This record gives sequence, structure tokens and C-alpha cells, in this order.
Amino acid sequence: MSFNPYLFFSGDCADAFAFYSEVFGVEARVMTNADLPDDAEPMPGAEPSHVMHAAIELGGSFLMGSDDPSGSGGPKAGFCVSYSAPDVESVHRVVDALAAGGEISMPVIETFWAPAFGMLTDRFGVSWMIDTFPVEGDQPA
Repeated sequence: MSFNPYLFFSGDCADAFAFYSEVFGVEARVMTNADLPDDAEPMPGAEPSHVMHAAIELGGSFLMGSDDPSGSGGPKAGFCVSYSAPDVESVHRVVDALAAGGEISMPVIETFWAPAFGMLTDRFGVSWMIDTFPVEGDQPA
């Protein structure tokens, strides 16, 4: 079992998941309303180009999302998507990539719990916390 965040967007879900696919180096799976079988009913107000489901997978967990056809899918508040990178260099790379067009709220620093931790809001309004953990036995200075 696992927790998997599901994000709602206001018409830019496909762009967001193409971006996340590049940042994390994984393939995004995206299904639009145009991809629905002929006998399936789209959500009321959904355009054919709206994403009905998107997902990327990392290590057996998923980041998922869709477009909210009501247009009220943003701004996003009260949560952060948390990603644990394999090493300090990856924390810097991911924070820099996700922050393109967004805003860093906490630059990458060493903390008492991790050798690297940073926070940002990406250009799609999604808040992120990126960190890495020390190898067992190692402690941040």
C-alpha cells in the first residue's frame, strides 16, 4: 500500500506532466477525454483536450493528476509533493528544474535531518519539498 498524490489542474495538466516527465526522467502516461471509448461519458464541461488522467511512476509510487473541467483546479494550497532524491547533487538538479518559471521558497540547504533540503512552487502552482537522506551511519555535519 502507498500514498499517491493526485493533483488537479485548470487545463494545463498535459503540460505539467510533460514537464514532470522531463525533470524526473520517466514517461508520463496521459489520457485525454478524446481518448475515451465511444460509449464512455466525459465529465460535464470537459473539452476533448482536457486530461482525464495522467501519471508518472517513481519507485513504485505515482504522481497523478487531471484537468478540472470547472476550471477551479488552482491555486493549490495546504500541501507539498515530497520527493526524496538519491543524492545531494540530484536535490539541486531537481529543485533548479522544477523552479523554472516558479519560485523557490527555501533554497537547498543542509538541515539536521538531511544533507540537502529545499522547497519551491513550480510554474503550475504545485508546492514541492525535495530532500535526500544520509547513507545509514552518516549524519549531516
